[in-house]
Amino acid sequence: MDQVNLEAYLRQQKDLIENEMETRLTKLPIPDQLKASMLYSLQAGGKRIRPVLLLASFEAYGTAVEKTLSTAIALEMIHTYSLIHDDLPAMDDDDYRRGQLTNHKKFDEATAILAGDGLLTHSFALIANEPLLTDREKVELTGKIAIASGPLGMVAGQILDMQAENEDISVPLEQLEKIHELKTGELLKFAVYAGAYLGGATKEQLTHLTRFAHYLGLIFQVQDDILDITGIEEALGKPVGSDVNNNKSTYPKLLGLEGAIKQKEIYVEKALASLEQAGAIDSQLKALIDYISNRDH
Repeated sequence: MDQVNLEAYLRQQKDLIENEMETRLTKLPIPDQLKASMLYSLQAGGKRIRPVLLLASFEAYGTAVEKTLSTAIALEMIHTYSLIHDDLPAMDDDDYRRGQLTNHKKFDEATAILAGDGLLTHSFALIANEPLLTDREKVELTGKIAIASGPLGMVAGQILDMQAENEDISVPLEQLEKIHELKTGELLKFAVYAGAYLGGATKEQLTHLTRFAHYLGLIFQVQDDILDITGIEEALGKPVGSDVNNNKSTYPKLLGLEGAIKQKEIYVEKALASLEQAGAIDSQLKALIDYISNRDH
């Protein structure tokens, strides 16, 4: 897929997700300040990589994408909750996210915490109450997304990442990969799995796609680390060099900038090989590897 068509595809899918997400949240009968805080972070923009990956994975095997929307929105809500909580003073203590004030700076810490809590918990209700999903699909997806986002997944990665800060020496590559497999990779892995599962992929195809998603998560994180050094603040929507200032363990810190770029290329080759084995090399997923690997924000 050429760059123009990919950008059109991403824009179309992004608009679909954002319109559906905003409509559903706006209709919720919840306190005004809580709704405003939740919408503030959801409407802040972002690439919507996770829900777009879910839709693209579904399209590689199935049709009637409507049945995926609740799960895709739930996934983006969980991602947004994690960003709200990551930015809090007790975590990364950031003032800006996606070019605007972080949630706790716009509102207050208590409201930001509750907005994150609301996004997380409502995500499960979206899947459980989706009429286009079978009971079996609801149980499968709810269980998988809970594992991916909880203490066996993203939350574990977050605390391991915090523990790796302020180390005098960089953590070894294997440990760094483990941190990011959990912190970033598990939700990306869920996105790919959920879409393909709902699209009717076989168990063998799901196995290969899970491996593909593993490498895609590492690609995503390496590029994040690279952009923290080489990125442009206006494009990133946050200060450049925050990883260095927080003494975080990153790929450039461990391997140097050139080494990080080479490691990313290794992950790209492995992701492509896994996609080939899954029979999805001609899908939008291939184009998304290049997009995630070369993004500027």
